[in-house]
Parts: sequence; C-alpha cells; structure tokens
Amino acid sequence: MTHPASIGKQPSHPKDIDYQEGGIIGIDKPYRWTSFDAVKKIRGALKIKKIGHAGTLDPLATGLLILCTGKMTKQIEYFQAQEKEYEGTLVLGKTTPSVDLETDFDSETSIDHISETVVREKVGQFQGEIQQVPPAHSAVKVRGERVYKKARRGENVKLEPRTVVIKVFEITSISLPEVHFRVVCSKGTYIRSLVRDFGNALGVGAHLYALRRTRIGDIHVKDAYTITDFLAQVNLQ
Repeated sequence: MTHPASIGKQPSHPKDIDYQEGGIIGIDKPYRWTSFDAVKKIRGALKIKKIGHAGTLDPLATGLLILCTGKMTKQIEYFQAQEKEYEGTLVLGKTTPSVDLETDFDSETSIDHISETVVREKVGQFQGEIQQVPPAHSAVKVRGERVYKKARRGENVKLEPRTVVIKVFEITSISLPEVHFRVVCSKGTYIRSLVRDFGNALGVGAHLYALRRTRIGDIHVKDAYTITDFLAQVNLQ
C-alpha cells in the first residue's frame, strides 16, 4: 500500500484493492449528503465494517471526502491534520443561524454602501493565525453532545475561540451581493465561521451560499470518484 504522503491519483481499478485489509478512497461528496451518508453507502457496497472519514463536510457542501478502510483507518488523523483548500460563494446582507442555507434567514441588512473595494480591503484581517469561534450549528461536542443538536432545540451554547491558520483567503470574483472566494487553511478551520466573521466585519452580515472542498494535502477532488462511479467500478465482474 502506498504511504499516505505520496498518494495522488486514485487507482484506475479500485476493485483490485482489498478494502477489508486496508484502502484509501477519495470521494466527491454529493450535495445534501452527510459525510456519514457517504461512509454508510461505501461500507454497505464493500461489505466491510472498519471504515471512517478524515474530516467532516457539511451536508450542503460538496467535494473531497477521504475514506479510510481496514488498517488504513490508522491514517485518518494524518489526513485530518493536512492543509485544506476550498472554493465557495458567500452572500452579503442576509444571515441565517447556521450561516448557510440549512436554516431560514433571520436578518437582512442593506449593502448599498458596500463596494468591491471595501470587500477586498477586509480580506487581510482574516489571513494568517486568527482566533475563530465554531458555528453554533456544528459537530463540536459540549458535555458529550453535538452543539448543533442544542442549537436546534434553541439552546444557547458558549463556544470558546480556537486558533486556526488561514494561509490564503482570496476573493476570486464579486457580483454583489455574491462574493466568490478561495481559502487554503489549517485543520479545524470552519469556513462558515470565516463567512460569518467576514460579514460582521463589513457590518452587514453574510451567509454561505455554496462550498466545495477541492484539496486535502496532496489529494485533489479532480482525482476523486463520484459515489456512482466508484460503486460501478467495484462491482465490475
């Protein structure tokens, strides 16, 4: 088995891999699937018990999800520690409790005074080592329970800030109220928190409209399988 540090493109014939023994699968997670949905689907198809994913993607996000099976589950922490890259779109002036479209809008603010120049000027304060508070609708555990469950019950939970590193926060195009961006960041970074804080810095709020993870370490989403393609290949006779 290739060492994780040197893994690039996926094998041309995944059926040749003994996933019960141990394998790594790059999946392009579909929109509205949870990361666990993807794990469950692959587990059932391969008829294996030992499988996990390296880094949760929100249901409304798409892109690279790395699955590890068998003895390669020992490499999950390795992948989780790797640099991540995302492409996304945020919308200024409207907010939601979850900071994405999973929940309904709870505020709307005029952005008539916001210019492209102002948007680009704010980027610098969100690069480098920064403090970030996870979203209330996240998988962080407080007293053994995921905080998103508490948030859905209307409970307020105080989450402590954590240090993350934003290596790149690039505005790729602007068509107000939409702002398209690219982020390269460290383990533990929440893009929804970045969007929330960026909107607050502009004084108008924001929510995440679309997000796609394009890279984890040296593995790119262009080298990943769709779930349909992967299942078709492992079922070849």
